[in-house]
Amino acid sequence: MVYTMEGHALKHAVEEMLFHLLPTVTLTHADTIREDEDDWCRSILTEADGQAQAKAIVCVDGTVRESESSASVEGLQSLDYKRTITELVKTTVYDAVVPALSEPPVWGSLTGVRPAKLARGLIERGMSRGEAAAYLREHFHVSPDRTALTIRAAATAMELDRAIGPDDISLYVGIPFCPSRCYYCSFVSATTAQSGQLIEPYLDTLCREVEEIAVLVREAGKRVQSVYIGGGTPTTLDERQLARLLTALEKNFDFSHLREYTVEAGRPDTITPEKLAALRAAGVGRVSINPQSMDDAVLAAIGRRHSAQDVLRAYDEARQAGFEAINMDVIAGLTGDTADSFARTMDTLIGLAPENITVHTLAIKRGADLTDKAAAAAQRDTVSRMLDGASHALQTAGFGPYYLYRQKFTAGGFENVGWCKPDTECFYNVTMMEELQTILSLGAGGVSKRVERATGWIERTNNPKYPLEYIRAADRLTDGKRKLLFPKQ
Repeated sequence: MVYTMEGHALKHAVEEMLFHLLPTVTLTHADTIREDEDDWCRSILTEADGQAQAKAIVCVDGTVRESESSASVEGLQSLDYKRTITELVKTTVYDAVVPALSEPPVWGSLTGVRPAKLARGLIERGMSRGEAAAYLREHFHVSPDRTALTIRAAATAMELDRAIGPDDISLYVGIPFCPSRCYYCSFVSATTAQSGQLIEPYLDTLCREVEEIAVLVREAGKRVQSVYIGGGTPTTLDERQLARLLTALEKNFDFSHLREYTVEAGRPDTITPEKLAALRAAGVGRVSINPQSMDDAVLAAIGRRHSAQDVLRAYDEARQAGFEAINMDVIAGLTGDTADSFARTMDTLIGLAPENITVHTLAIKRGADLTDKAAAAAQRDTVSRMLDGASHALQTAGFGPYYLYRQKFTAGGFENVGWCKPDTECFYNVTMMEELQTILSLGAGGVSKRVERATGWIERTNNPKYPLEYIRAADRLTDGKRKLLFPKQ
């Protein structure tokens, strides 16, 4: 599909909405629409007398449709002005395209990552939960079930927010190594076969960063409220390496105020009783054991080097080790998976009785070819059945949704949802996703965020993305985080 923009340069807004609605299309920006173009979109924005007016004219499958919308922009500051015109542009594209679809997307015109944050903002500005729900349904055309999901997640975030003090922060520690790379993975991670020689120098650099950042945290008078070690697969490290990292964290940071300590054990083929014992000895109370599927054929198709039986073994070992909370991840939409096999996966995991189960939707990589996108789009109905079935099964078993987020390019435009038994929410997941507090990220690819709780202002700084770049930047790793912790210096 060729698209043009007239009177504005909101390219991202137009592309995001078109891909949200038409995930199989290949988008091309042009200055004009040629007469021989089959599918096209014109996005037009004009402004006069304090009113902004957006118009979209769209041709899909030979049928031309258009939509218009306007809003007052008089007196708006730059940020509010941009939000207003962006919403106008996206809304008109949505309204023009939706009639060409067999059914509207369940998230309506919402394309953002954090729908619960939007709902929370509405409630904090004076709406009741019912009014916020009505606004999501009527203004953004969000389906009733997704609206209920969003309001529930927003309520959880607001409850946990009350437990965060002005000097409370969380830590994220990244281990960007895995035994093999799953085909769907979009995280920065390296396989041990390719980059195993980097693990020791990476760990050297990480432990140095731990020491240096801990000094800054003490100087700033901050308290560590939660720690999350993710990846990659942190348990790719052997017992000695794990113990070294965990000891460095405990030695340098004050964990006396810690309410949650999580490690992504992730791959069952990296889990051993010895590693689990090392985690427990360090005070880790929560681990993730992530099968993604309990169907061996699906596991093989996605590049996993373990079986469903390995998952059961790892889960049993974690319980025997005494972990207070276990999370298990699954992904809807994997190659070879069906609604029936996905339902069997859910039944198996629910039967194990973990405290948390996170249901992800497969994300289509931005660079995926048209065949991949078409296949994902064709799975929309199947993925919808998977998610609906999982939601029903989890709620029947006593789980409730506690956080959610959306990724760009997910199959069917769906979402990722964390489900939990009562009072077992992952504190870090909520605070990170809802941006409730400052989070310092250590390790390659880490994105640290300073959150001004009074205003909601967020400032970010990034560590180098790849392990080797990170190692080479050892002398500069504190610079950005110093500015976050001491913004007035």
